Amino acid sequence: MIAFLIKRLFHALLVMFVISVIAFAIQDNLGDPIQQMVGQSVPESEREALREELGLNDPFVVQYLRFAANAAHFDFGYSYIFNEPTTQVIMRHLPATLELVAATTFLIIALSVPIGVYSAIKPRAWLSRFFMGASIVGISIPVFLTAIVLIQLFAIGVSWTPFPTDAGWGVWLNDLISTEGGMPAYGRGDPVPVFGTWETNFASLEGLTYLVLPAISLASIMLPLFIRLIRAEMLEVLQSDYVKFARAKGISPRRIYFLHALKNTMLPVITVGGVQIGTLVAYTILTETVFQWPGMGLMFLDAIERSDIPLIVTYLMIVGLIFVITNTLVDLIYGLINPTVKLTGKPA
Repeated sequence: MIAFLIKRLFHALLVMFVISVIAFAIQDNLGDPIQQMVGQSVPESEREALREELGLNDPFVVQYLRFAANAAHFDFGYSYIFNEPTTQVIMRHLPATLELVAATTFLIIALSVPIGVYSAIKPRAWLSRFFMGASIVGISIPVFLTAIVLIQLFAIGVSWTPFPTDAGWGVWLNDLISTEGGMPAYGRGDPVPVFGTWETNFASLEGLTYLVLPAISLASIMLPLFIRLIRAEMLEVLQSDYVKFARAKGISPRRIYFLHALKNTMLPVITVGGVQIGTLVAYTILTETVFQWPGMGLMFLDAIERSDIPLIVTYLMIVGLIFVITNTLVDLIYGLINPTVKLTGKPA
């Protein structure tokens, strides 16, 4: 275990180095931050003096080494927009993104596991066919379109009257297909302070209502993938010899499905799913933009628009660090679930 952690730490440092170089290399193509910091009436001499003060005229290697030395102390510089350390800006927006990802992960796990298992146990049932067809549609629809539809249906509301309004059955059907709206679809509302800059929507019912539509929208990206992955793995496990042997011994189907088969089904799902859950941090950009959710994604777009290079680089570094941590945790969990796998890479 210790050897594995040391090896992964080395890999993490290597990955973070590559990410930092790439993020720093593209900064010249992100625009001129001086134009965003000063007005049109500021003379060129003052612009050049400010550029010199910020070190923007130094060679790339000098700028990167200065950045790397500061980053070793978790100092990524000052944001041009907010005029404060970029880490403080990130920490102010990080809780909103992590809460959105947490709510989305809960929805994905709570729905994909039972639906995927059911579709594998009864692959020819009409409900299984419906789930598979719906998953194809879900994969095909982009997240921003899903978000817009959810806002129209549950925040704004729709009133459809295709059936006769002078008949009781017609009124009932019209009400059934219409929605009143009223769900919050803008911002976080009033999250409850926890400590420092950390505020949470999980501590109040009103805060949870603000999470519903963004979480469903973001879950629509991964949920169809997880359903189909669990179904495919479960079907393969159910055809294995040890499952057939368990059936021959007279073990109850419930025990076979949920104790023997599901455990081995989840091994590849955890491997793929852990990486995919990590990517949700990056996918939040579109969701946060549509719902104006004040997380890192919305902050990142604002930083790009206003050429806040230190904040952009800090965001990329933090997201890269989240990926590295997620992958390491997935490997550790995989080893705990399947003891036959040696984390050191040696044969069991």
